[in-house]
Amino acid sequence: MDLLQTIVIAIVEGLTEFLPVSSTGHMIIAQKLLNVESTTFVKSFTFIIQFGAILSVVVLYWKRFFQLNRTPAPEGCSGIRKMLHVYDFYWKLLVAFIPAAVLGLLFNDLIDEMLERAEVVAVMLVLGGVFMLFCDRIFNKGSENTRLTERRAFMVGLFQCISMIPGVSRSMATIVGGMQQRLTRKAAAEFSFFLAVPTMFAATVYKMYKIFKEGGTQMIMDNMATLIVGNVVAFIVAMLAIKFFIAYVTKYGFKAFGWYRIIVGAVILIWLCTGHSLEII
Repeated sequence: MDLLQTIVIAIVEGLTEFLPVSSTGHMIIAQKLLNVESTTFVKSFTFIIQFGAILSVVVLYWKRFFQLNRTPAPEGCSGIRKMLHVYDFYWKLLVAFIPAAVLGLLFNDLIDEMLERAEVVAVMLVLGGVFMLFCDRIFNKGSENTRLTERRAFMVGLFQCISMIPGVSRSMATIVGGMQQRLTRKAAAEFSFFLAVPTMFAATVYKMYKIFKEGGTQMIMDNMATLIVGNVVAFIVAMLAIKFFIAYVTKYGFKAFGWYRIIVGAVILIWLCTGHSLEII
């Protein structure tokens, strides 16, 4: 990849990672539009620059990430339960993270195969968009006083597993999961951001492990400048996108994102069905 391709793909990652529009799907489309060959490094690049995006969440919400639960433990709570009370924030993230971690390890090869198929991305963009037109109405039962329990965190984690299908959107799946558990739009969106940190960090580490295990150390060293640029751009853009998304979705809901997904997905499907290729640059 040249510098322009690197910056464009990183911008796409930063803009879409925390919006319910599928960052993976958009990066696949961007790669094809830019005529970027799907090499081993390019596939790795799209995972590794997620580190920059998740770092933006830690920076924006650093007080939440590095603050223990100092409230009194429930009466009769001792031992492990008392420790989990103190580390409540991290415990809920772990509970929500487990389902995707297990399924990701089991179906990693299948997921990699689906990443090559633009038509899968397009179909899921449309289907997810249709659902988002009605999700506010379906799940508009949240309460500002809703407490995120272990069970609710686990249910959000199950919803996150759906996002392993390219085009679904991890953000959309986890936000919908939170709303289904009666969280407000803002609370669901914020927990989606928090859950992205262990999920995407684990995916990045696992991808790096596979690269090094398969003898790709030199490949990473040769492209270190590209990876640094990609992470920095993704970090900056993701910070702006998160601030925009929280303000927008709290006030207006998800309908605009639903229409966006439908339009983009439909255009891609029509383009592909008429015998054209996305590789136009």
